[in-house]
Amino acid sequence: MRVDIWSDLVCPWCYVGKRRFENALARFDDEVQIVHRSFQLNPAAPSDHISSRREMLMEKYRLSPAQAMQMDARMTQTAAAEGLEFHLEGTVTGNTFDAHQLMHLAYARGVQDEVIERFYRAYFTEQRSLFAQDSLVALATEAGLTRDEAAATLVDNRYAEAVKEDIEIARQLGVTGVPFFVIDDRYGMSGAQAPETFLEVLQQAAAAHQSVG
Repeated sequence: MRVDIWSDLVCPWCYVGKRRFENALARFDDEVQIVHRSFQLNPAAPSDHISSRREMLMEKYRLSPAQAMQMDARMTQTAAAEGLEFHLEGTVTGNTFDAHQLMHLAYARGVQDEVIERFYRAYFTEQRSLFAQDSLVALATEAGLTRDEAAATLVDNRYAEAVKEDIEIARQLGVTGVPFFVIDDRYGMSGAQAPETFLEVLQQAAAAHQSVG
C-alpha cells in the first residue's frame, strides 16, 4: 500500500503530522510505501530574500505580537507532546522551492525520509536555513546525499518540473493546506490527525485493498 504526503518543509503542522502518522504506522501490520510530495504555502516568497517568520504570521492572520507569541507557544507544546523540540523564536522564512528539489533527489536516491527529517529538525529545532543553497547542500549531505550531486541539482534546477507537478496535482485534488495524505489512491486526509485516526483509515484502506485484490 502506498501513502502520498503533501507538505511544506517550513510547516510546523507538517512535522507534527509526520510524527503522528509514523506513530500510527508503528501499530499497522501491512507494509506501506511513503512518498513525500511538494507543496508551497508561500510560493510567491522571493527566492533571494528571507523575512521574519513571526512577522509573516502576524500579517497573514492579523495577529498582535502577543497573539503571535501565544500561537508559537501552543505550537511548541503540541510538538513537544510528539517528542519534537521546537525553537521558533527569531526564526526566518523564505522560499522552499530548492529544498523541495532536494527532497525529490532524495527520493530518487532512496533517502527521502532521512533528508526530510533532517530538514525539519534543522529548521524547527536548530534554526538553520532551508533557503540558502549552501545550507541546504550541507544538510542534504548530512542526511545521505552526495555534496556534488546536491549542489548540481540546485544549480541546474534538475527537479524543478517534479516540484511543479506535485503542486499541480495538489491543486487538482483541491488541497489548500498541508499536511495532506492520500492513502492507497482512495482516501484523502487533511491535517495532522491523531495517530488513532490515521490508523483507522490505514486499516480501512487495507481491508478495501484486500477485497479487490
